[in-house]
Amino acid sequence: MRDFAIGRREALLAGLALAGLPRAAAASDDLLYGPTDPQARRGGRVTVGSLVEPPALDPFRQAADARIRVSVLMYQGLFFEDQSGVARPLLARGAEVSADGLAWTFPLREGVRFHTGQTMSSADVKYSYDFLRDPRNGSPGAGDLSSIAAIEAPNPTTVVFRLSRPNAALPMTLTNKYGAVVPAGFLDGPNSATRMNEISVGTGPFKLRSFRPNSAIVLERFAEYWQPGQPHLDEITFAVMPNSAAMAVALQARRIDLAVFSRPQDTQPLERAAGLEVRRWPSLGQRSLDLDCNYGPLKDVRVRQAIALAIDKKTVMDAAIAGYGQVLGTMVAGMQDAWGVPLDRLPNQKVDLDRARRLLAEAGHPDGFEIDLTTIIGYDWMDPAALTIAEQLRRVGIRANIKRVELGVWIRNFRAREMGFTFNDWGTTPDPSLLFYRHFRAAPQGADFRNWNNAKASALLDRGQEVADPAERRRIYAEFQMLLAEEVPTIMLFSADLLTVNTARLRNYHQHGTGWYFGLAKAWVAS
Repeated sequence: MRDFAIGRREALLAGLALAGLPRAAAASDDLLYGPTDPQARRGGRVTVGSLVEPPALDPFRQAADARIRVSVLMYQGLFFEDQSGVARPLLARGAEVSADGLAWTFPLREGVRFHTGQTMSSADVKYSYDFLRDPRNGSPGAGDLSSIAAIEAPNPTTVVFRLSRPNAALPMTLTNKYGAVVPAGFLDGPNSATRMNEISVGTGPFKLRSFRPNSAIVLERFAEYWQPGQPHLDEITFAVMPNSAAMAVALQARRIDLAVFSRPQDTQPLERAAGLEVRRWPSLGQRSLDLDCNYGPLKDVRVRQAIALAIDKKTVMDAAIAGYGQVLGTMVAGMQDAWGVPLDRLPNQKVDLDRARRLLAEAGHPDGFEIDLTTIIGYDWMDPAALTIAEQLRRVGIRANIKRVELGVWIRNFRAREMGFTFNDWGTTPDPSLLFYRHFRAAPQGADFRNWNNAKASALLDRGQEVADPAERRRIYAEFQMLLAEEVPTIMLFSADLLTVNTARLRNYHQHGTGWYFGLAKAWVAS
């Protein structure tokens, strides 16, 4: 993967690359959401099968990855997270950054309309990002914007972000995972989060028609979308399905047109099915095991290290996804070449049962202990992974009781920093600050969901944002990864290849490495 750090020198405006980015970062609308198909036609409806549904559709306060997959089609930020690691202008037309890196000026696209019919202005941008970065509003993404001291709207088509310290990852931070640009004042109402399950107020290519929990989410084409001729589809239905087998049957019966499988081996019976296309895509996601550093025996770093030393990641990956992926150290597969420390240099990566037993004895657990291991209902890969890990931990005396919970319950625990000992499944935008900062930086700047509270790690994460030089950023994040592997607040297990299956009528669908459904903005159906 190419180098994508952003420098501090002045960036050129629209039509040229952002500072420090390759020239491909130019504001070319053809590069947004995936490749453009010149044969694309307007019209048609598609149905997407999904094993999980979002608890809610609020892009500011709802953390579930299942929400992000869908909401990126309705809500937009100033930039788009290109899979190659380039932050491409989306609602912004480009950027200028001051020589000291403390002022970023963004000229805005003109004529952009919200789903409500209002025209977007700089006041809406300021309002939206001010809401997102205010910790009182409870957004999981607030920590990503902790370097912002103030946002100004000097005229209707320009916003200026004033920073308290340089942040080389700022454009990638202003993408789509958390937050969006919405009409000023909309979020002030006490029921705004609930209203987002009923109407969408974004600028994206699709708007919400209906959200029926435990059934379906229906999006419809936004006729006033700012990109001419897009989107092509008239309607998208995300249908909730009970399991992968049901999705496979629905594809063969043409009841659904697209599915992303959480266990890639489930696509094997479909590879020879007429009229279906099975495709494999690189991933920016990870399947991990999180260790709450305030939870029972996990408070002791030696216990966490012992758990890491007892787990054979390759065996877990084989059981969970039949080997369709890449074993991880401390970096997702799609960013390993650019940012990852080689696995053979990281501590606690190889199975060592004798050392694990010694560490447990030193921590006061010579006979092991009992602990709950949480999985999320609907994430099919977690069940075989949990059984495999429970068996591996038993070899050093740790008895894991597998506990299955609904996604909404898991999210509440996650937000409350009461994760316990749990599986996790999440994607990242392609910048190490966006991968690590929110999750591992101590509060209040970060969320520190695993209660690690490591001062050295926090200082490294701050420095990684502030430094513009690509080589220095790599050195900083390498040091952070060594610390992460040594103290084990999380165990990154593997990145699963993304496998999609679509019917022949669905054309030009490209799966983004995050697992989110960006590609539906450029997809079309053949008659």
